[in-house]
Amino acid sequence: MRSSRRFALAASALLVYTLGVVLWGAYVRASLSGDGCGDHWPLCNGVVLPVEPSLKTLIELTHRVTSGLCWLWAAAMWFAALRTFPRRHATRAAAGWSLFFMTTEALVGAGLVLFRMVADNPSTARAAWMAAHLINTFLLLAALTWMASSARRPDGVRFPRDGWSRAAFGGAAVVALLVGVSGAVAALGDTLFPAESLVEGLREDFSPSSHLFLRLRLWHPVIAVLGSGYLVWLASAVPRRVQEAPARRLGLTLGALVLVQIGVGLLNVALLAPVWMQLLHLLLADATWITLVLLALSSPPAGAGATLGTS
Repeated sequence: MRSSRRFALAASALLVYTLGVVLWGAYVRASLSGDGCGDHWPLCNGVVLPVEPSLKTLIELTHRVTSGLCWLWAAAMWFAALRTFPRRHATRAAAGWSLFFMTTEALVGAGLVLFRMVADNPSTARAAWMAAHLINTFLLLAALTWMASSARRPDGVRFPRDGWSRAAFGGAAVVALLVGVSGAVAALGDTLFPAESLVEGLREDFSPSSHLFLRLRLWHPVIAVLGSGYLVWLASAVPRRVQEAPARRLGLTLGALVLVQIGVGLLNVALLAPVWMQLLHLLLADATWITLVLLALSSPPAGAGATLGTS
């Protein structure tokens, strides 16, 4: 019991640390520092430790080092899960998926560097890489949240398998990913093609001669508003079905986060997307996703079937 509590604490700490790494990665993109180590990976400008590095190099290298520590931590948690929890315990599966998505996160990051989909590269192919990166990050955060939550319960916890839950939460996952991907493309457009004023930015959004990233930017608020309506509905529907205090609290939290996120998104547009506001917007998006995952995990009784796999 004591070892499982220590594991749960370490898993929660890893989730928080990973959030920090994700935010720093967004700062790498927003500061156009993704090419700080050139097109070398895992080396930085062809060496392990660059001599007299530039600020861009320090920013990118810091992200690589913290990401590497993230992977080592996830690997250690997987080994610890195998030693701490019995066979078929959900936490084993969660730890395995956490390590898997941490590995694919590193591979996607390596691909961004090696194929030069960083810094001021405006190629349309970069949007596909951004989408893959965002989706993998969300899946990673989901797995880490599952691991931390499952470790706190003697029998573990798995995602629900009944028809209503699969449809409702599956739809919510698709909605959240669509909003996240469109937001990532919008943020990339803000970074590469900053507007001098709100009027100029709106004009660029509607201009057929504008870059694809700017024309796609217009769809993000549309998708976000429609998706927010669905998430608010789900936040109220699940507590009515489950009738338990944790589900009610998580439902209220999810609804509040969605409404706050809409306000922050509007403010982000009005302020012409400063870097600090982009990071806050991303943090709220991650917090909303994590709360959605926790709400899904609160729906079934402990020991219900999983949708992500078994150990």
